[in-house]
Amino acid sequence: MAEGLLRHRLAGVADDVLVHSAGLLDLGRPATPDGVKVMAGHGIDISAHQSRQVTAELIKDADLVIGMSRRHVTQTAVLVPDAWTRAFTLKELVRRGDEAGPRRRGQPLDEWLADVHWGRKRSELVGRSHDDDIADPVGQPRSAYERTARELDQLLERVVTLIWGKQ
Repeated sequence: MAEGLLRHRLAGVADDVLVHSAGLLDLGRPATPDGVKVMAGHGIDISAHQSRQVTAELIKDADLVIGMSRRHVTQTAVLVPDAWTRAFTLKELVRRGDEAGPRRRGQPLDEWLADVHWGRKRSELVGRSHDDDIADPVGQPRSAYERTARELDQLLERVVTLIWGKQ
């Protein structure tokens, strides 16, 4: 859902940005039927989505890695230790981005991410946190998917605004 929502948010704002989704699940799982239906309600088609596992190659090529949970960011840092400075949970990126302020016009993304990363401690990735983790709706009723989609959309709107400017 996050990949589809981010692509949708970036359309017409940053069309040159490539968005990929990868996680910790097995390769080749389709989006859940409830996820597909909820996203269709947002005008976004994720019916062709197939899960893929995160790899060092994907991380090395990424300018920014956004995880839905601390586990995702931890796995990113384990696979590619120097990616730590550009890997955040979605909630953490918004929170720290709000603190650092929006990216300035012409400021390289890696410079802004260094500002956002400043003062972070790896120990902050230990355990689960409501402040950092997005609840996974898999196995829950459609209302959980709808809540998650709303939360993701609000957070991703904020990320796009922080990095690429007002919508």
